[in-house]
Amino acid sequence: MARIIAGSHKGRRLAAVPGEGTRPTSDRVKESLFSRLEGYNAIDGAVVVDVFAGSGALGFEALSRGARSLEAVDLAEPAYRVLTKNAELFAGSGQVSLHKAQALRYLRGRTGEPIELLFLDPPYDLPEPELTKVLTAAAPQLHEAATVVVERNARSPEPSWPGGVVRFHEKTYGSTRLWLAEPGA
Repeated sequence: MARIIAGSHKGRRLAAVPGEGTRPTSDRVKESLFSRLEGYNAIDGAVVVDVFAGSGALGFEALSRGARSLEAVDLAEPAYRVLTKNAELFAGSGQVSLHKAQALRYLRGRTGEPIELLFLDPPYDLPEPELTKVLTAAAPQLHEAATVVVERNARSPEPSWPGGVVRFHEKTYGSTRLWLAEPGA
């Protein structure tokens, strides 16, 4: 079972998504990622979108650490049920909106405030061209100071960043690789 590492909900346990095709972000990776994000001041007051959310662990961690709102998106029924259960930690706050939707379709139809922190943690078997389409759909919705986090298998190639989005950091943790990107020339 995953847990929230820091912030207002520190120590709370999150239900995990059962089944194949999902794998939780380890606490070690999450701690390192969020330490870096806090160093960039990317969390406090942010509008967060967690696509391929699974249990929502990344988005809920951001909320616990001071993000303003979370849009958590996943199409798989088991993941959506777990998202609903985990969102109960933030019940009544108006901070969480859950969307049972295909990632690309959701991003293409999304309205609302610009995305300030975007998590993309797709199933490792998602083909690279599909990830590129999702990144391309998200790009016009990014706040000028947004941070994009992509988590993949360490053997995966670097994502194909759409025009106007540039990688500024990459780190491998065992079998997991993270890329961080931002709007830029």
